[in-house]
Amino acid sequence: MERTEDGRWIVVGGRRWRAEDPGLDPDDAARLRSHLGRARSAVRTAGDDDARRAARDRVQLAKEGLGERGDPWWDLSSAERARRAADRLDRLGG
Repeated sequence: MERTEDGRWIVVGGRRWRAEDPGLDPDDAARLRSHLGRARSAVRTAGDDDARRAARDRVQLAKEGLGERGDPWWDLSSAERARRAADRLDRLGG
């Protein structure tokens, strides 16, 4: 996977995506990635619109925690980034 020179973006198939916050606590990042994977799976297997919406909301929370969505991680202090990750983990249930 290619990264831009500044490390803020990854390039996949010629499309630019915001990179995961490299300053996250490794354990928190791993837990957020686990939540993200399970939420993505739930989106694919959702039996109805309500379940699909709930799963997409969990994808959003995990991606925010990883710094891939929401305020760009490079615009936040390390304390703000850590608080955001902890908040999203709490909201995802740990």
